[in-house]
Amino acid sequence: MMHSSLEDFLKQGKVLLAKGPVALVFIEDEVEIATTLRHHLQCGFTAVAALMPDAFDLPQDVRAKVHRVPFDCGPEGAVTAAVNAAIAAAQPGCWLYYCYNAEYLFYPFCETRSIGEMLAFHTEERRDAMLSYVIDLYAGDLDACPGAVSLDNTYLDKSGYYAQARKDPATGAPRERQLDFFGGVRWRFEEHIPPASRKIDRISLFRAKPGLKLQPDHTFNDQEYNTYACPWHHNLTTAVCSFRTAKALKRNPGSTFDIQTFRWQNSAPFEWHSRQLLDLGLMEPGQWF
Repeated sequence: MMHSSLEDFLKQGKVLLAKGPVALVFIEDEVEIATTLRHHLQCGFTAVAALMPDAFDLPQDVRAKVHRVPFDCGPEGAVTAAVNAAIAAAQPGCWLYYCYNAEYLFYPFCETRSIGEMLAFHTEERRDAMLSYVIDLYAGDLDACPGAVSLDNTYLDKSGYYAQARKDPATGAPRERQLDFFGGVRWRFEEHIPPASRKIDRISLFRAKPGLKLQPDHTFNDQEYNTYACPWHHNLTTAVCSFRTAKALKRNPGSTFDIQTFRWQNSAPFEWHSRQLLDLGLMEPGQWF
């Protein structure tokens, strides 16, 4: 379905934004648009919105299944503002998700269970948000794939991830059940990454409620939304497997010539399966079996 603007989508999509889950896919360039949208359709989202420039093409099979919304991700703060507009338009309790093109959501047992089933369980655990780790993907051969994106020869880092206490800027004390997570390509090539962009944690799944605001650092103004678990046990987490960082590093003139390969001794072929991510500890099944 075509929409004339974001405002038009949010007005016409009132029924979609009643319960969700609704996926907002922000499309920055023409890399892997169709595969990103197909992947999230297969996850079982009740609606997938493709926020993208008019000039970008969509295959007919995808075009018929997604809500196409004219949008430019370029201006600073545009994506954050769009997510906040969706939160304001959605019914309280509606599950929302956001990502970019060439990013693929994986959650425990996603091969056999829908996103709706997982979020129903998470809701029963009285959780209104879910932590995602953005796991960097990259092509194994940059000579063959100079843009660093390859779905057939995909690698990820199997180790090298770590967390630091997240401090309250007002008091300097560590915030309860909040950590800043680092690792992957952003950690290994951090000299090319702005400090504000080095974290790999993102609250990509969350429930809308009045007054909720996404902030530029991928956290929310409600601190409970930023926690990795409830006080009494571990909760589900997900992984957003993303070519975005590798793609940007090879596109940026300041870093592209410094990087001949993204592979190192802790690289492993990505299997495109939730079991690998669970085995590597890159997401958490919590109490969901």
